[in-house]
Formats: sequence, structure tokens, C-alpha cells
Amino acid sequence: MFRKLAYCMLLLTSSTAFAQSLPSKPITLIVPNPPGGVVDTAARVVGQPLGQLLKHTVVIDNRPGGSGNIAYQAVARSAPDGATLLVSYSAYHTANPSLMAKLPWAPKDFTPVALLVAATNVVAVHPSLPVNTLPELIAYLKKNPGKVSYASQGNGSLSHIGTELFKQQTGTDMLHIPYKGSGQAIADVVSGRVQVFITTPPSVMQHVQSGKLKALAIAGKTRHPMLPAVPTTAEAGLPDFTLEAWVGLFAPAGTPPALVNQISNGVKQALDTPEAKKQAAAQGVELRYLNPAALDTLVNNELGYWRNVISKASITLD
Repeated sequence: MFRKLAYCMLLLTSSTAFAQSLPSKPITLIVPNPPGGVVDTAARVVGQPLGQLLKHTVVIDNRPGGSGNIAYQAVARSAPDGATLLVSYSAYHTANPSLMAKLPWAPKDFTPVALLVAATNVVAVHPSLPVNTLPELIAYLKKNPGKVSYASQGNGSLSHIGTELFKQQTGTDMLHIPYKGSGQAIADVVSGRVQVFITTPPSVMQHVQSGKLKALAIAGKTRHPMLPAVPTTAEAGLPDFTLEAWVGLFAPAGTPPALVNQISNGVKQALDTPEAKKQAAAQGVELRYLNPAALDTLVNNELGYWRNVISKASITLD
């Protein structure tokens, strides 16, 4: 009887401590990109339901610039109390360490909390280009080397590295025009100032559907449900070109495991809400939860992968 009572008291004490582990102040999700695009979309998809489930105020703070480093450094230097979390873009998180010799943060500065979303990329072009298929684009670029420009969300972003890989695989040449996030980039692509944008669907979906842009191929293994008529790169004759971005939630290193797990479980429930599913479907992103351990494995695998890719492509931000 005594042992049973003691055990029950231990469970009650542990549960109480667990419930009180959230910070007293609001939880701030720091986004390394401006509003618009898959990273900001992921933050907004999870933010409101997470706050409701945790019964806590969740604030979204966009801090673009410096190829993500402004936001990453801010979170890395924050107290490990769960009050400041990073909404991390895969290219920044796994490519910047290989792109910059003097990076003001390191992957070890963060504790994985949960994967939020994944999004394949779409090859989109302005209608002024006289092409309607991916093979036609490649042929046109070969006939006009250096005369076509492409947009990216910034130096070292996945759209930058991915398009450079596209150039390498197709033997083409385009002029790189970097922006500070998708919002500014898409404005110039829609206006025709820049002609090509390889990016995630949220950035271009409405413009493709309205006819302001052409979607030539999906750089994934399957067609996108919001663009069912657009072939994959494999179907279009370029099977080796696949490009997927992901967005994950990270806490500063040293955040207590119980707190990390509590927030991660909240994220899992938040992503399963009808509202989150509706928003994700409307924006063309895939909700894909991974727990802290699985996200840690994903990060470590991609750090090695992008290190090799960046080295072969001779890309640097220094």
C-alpha cells in the first residue's frame, strides 16, 4: 500500500512539474523569412492551434535577412526556456554551415522540437518566355546563355542552390537575382523583371492558377495535388532533379527535454487539427510531423548531403 501511494504521489508530482514547464511569457516563433512563402506559411499554420492546445500565447516574429543568420543567431543566444523558438528553413539550417566559414551559429546551438511541413519545388516561368514545357525551357536557355535571370529567396537559399544544381545538370546558364524572401522575389517574377523561379508552391500557386506564371514541372516524385496537370521533372525528362524543402521547429540548445517533448506533442496535435490541414492544403504544403529524435536524424543526414552538393557546385557565401 505504501509503495502504491508513493508511486501515485510521484506521478502526480511529475505531471505537475511537466504542466508547469511552459514559460510564463508568450512563446515567440522567430521566422527567418518575411511574410509569404513556405517558412512563414508553416509558422502561421501551426501557430494558432499550438497556442490553443498549450493554452498559451504564441507570437510570430519575422526577422529576415543575412541568409537567415539574423533569426538563427537570435534564437541561438536566447534562454533555453521555451519562450523563443526557431521556425527553421531546411536550406539555411543544413546548407549555411557549408556555405559560410564564419557562421555566427552552428547546428549544435539548436535542439530539434518537431518537423512542421515539407514542400516540393516547382519550376515556374514568366509567360514572356516562349516555352511551355521543361525541355523547351532547357533548349531556350542553351540558345540564350546568360540572357535569362532567375530569382531566389536569397543567397544560400534552397531556390539558389537548387537552381544552380538545375544549371549544372542541364548545362545551362542563368543570371542569379537574390531577394530577401519569397515575397519580393515573386513580385519581380510576376512583373517579368525576372523570368524563372524554382521555389515551393505557396510562393507561386495563385499566380500559376491565374495565368500570370507558367508551371513547367514539379521537382518531386509525384505530381502536386494543387497542380495536377503539371508533370514531374522525371516525367519531363529530368529524373535526377528533385528538390524538397522542409520547415522545422527548434529550441535553443540546453532546453529541458521535458519542455521540448511538451511543445513537440503540442505541435503534433496542432498539425492534426482541421484548420491546420485546411490552411496547408490551400497553400500547397504537406504537413509532416517528426518527433525530436527523427528530426535530429534528418538534420544530420542533410548536413552531409548538402555539404557534398555545395562542394561540387562550388557555391560559397564568403
